Amino acid sequence: MRPIARPARISQIAHANLLVPPEPAQQVTFAKGFGPRSLLTVDTEEEFDWNAPFRADGYGLDHVRAISGFQEFCEGLQVTPVYLVDWPIANDPLARDIIGDAVRAGKAEIGVQLHPWVNPPFSEEVSTHNSYAGNLPPDLEEAKYRKLRDKIEESFGTLPRIYRAGRYGLGPQTTRLLSETGIAIDSSVRANFDYSAFHGPDYSRHPLTPYWTDAGRKLIELPLTTVFWGLLRRQAPALFPLATKYPLLGSALARLGLLERISLTPEGVTAEEALRAVDIAIDDGLPVLVLSFHSPSLQKRHTPYVRDENDLDALYDWFRAVYGYLHQRGVRPTTVAEIMRAVDA
Repeated sequence: MRPIARPARISQIAHANLLVPPEPAQQVTFAKGFGPRSLLTVDTEEEFDWNAPFRADGYGLDHVRAISGFQEFCEGLQVTPVYLVDWPIANDPLARDIIGDAVRAGKAEIGVQLHPWVNPPFSEEVSTHNSYAGNLPPDLEEAKYRKLRDKIEESFGTLPRIYRAGRYGLGPQTTRLLSETGIAIDSSVRANFDYSAFHGPDYSRHPLTPYWTDAGRKLIELPLTTVFWGLLRRQAPALFPLATKYPLLGSALARLGLLERISLTPEGVTAEEALRAVDIAIDDGLPVLVLSFHSPSLQKRHTPYVRDENDLDALYDWFRAVYGYLHQRGVRPTTVAEIMRAVDA
C-alpha cells in the first residue's frame, strides 16, 4: 500500500452501498474464550517511489530476500504472519520460495492484496483515482482480482482466504466478488480514517470490531486496528476532523494528551504509542487486534519509515516491545484459520 497524496474532490456516491457503517446486529461473535487475539498482516508488495506518480513498471523487489529473516524472527516470537501478496510478489521466484516454504510448514499464511496499477489486465489510465481498485469499472476490478487470486493459488499452492485492497480501496462490488471466490475475511477497512478527499473511501465512522459484510454471513470485515487515545477520545468523531484540517490543533491536542490517533503499525508509530493503543483496544473489548506494515520496510531506503539501519533496528525493536506487552496483557497471536474456526455462525 502507499500513503495518500494530492487532494482532490470526489463524490462518495460510488462507494455508498459498501461504506455505510453496519448495524450492531451484524457484528461477528466468537466462541467463548477466543479473544482477545492479535493478527499480524504484512502488505507484501513491490518497492516504488512513494512520492512519485503511479506507474505500471520501474518497481523493485530487492527487499524480498529480507522476508526470510523476518519470517525467522516471527517464528521466534511464535507469531504466524499473514503475507498479503500482490502481483509482482506472486510472480517472483524468490518470494514464492521464501513465503511458500513458510506457508507449507504452517508457519505463515497467504492472502491477496490488489495493486491495480501493476496488476494485469492493463486497460485503465494509471492515476491516483484508479489506484483504488474499487474505483475501477466492476468488470475490470474483477478481472484484475481473479488473475491475481489464481496466480497466488498457483504460486503458493493454497487457496487464499483473506483479502486487502491496495490503498484500502474497496468499492461497491468488492464484497460480492470476494464472497464468490472463497475469501472469508476482508481486512481493507482502516477504521477512523477518511480518504474521500483523495479519491478514496471514508472509513471514519466504521467500527473497529469485526462485522459481517453481507446478510448471508459469508464475508467478515476485520478492520485494521486504529484507536483514539487521550482525555477527549470519546469526542474524537467531532474533534478529529478539525484536528486533521488544522494540523497545529492536532499537534497541540496530542502533545497535551487530549486526543491522538494511533494505528498498530511500526511505521510512523512509536512502541510507546503502540502500547497505549493496545491498552485502549483491550479496554474497548476488541476481540482481534490487527497489526500491519509494508514488506519493503524490511530493508532500508524503500519506504519513508525505514531510511537507515537505525530505523530498521527500531522496526524490529517495535515488534519485540509490542509482542512482549501483548503477551503480558494476555493477548495471544492468532491466524486466519483460527479466526474462521472461532466464529459463531
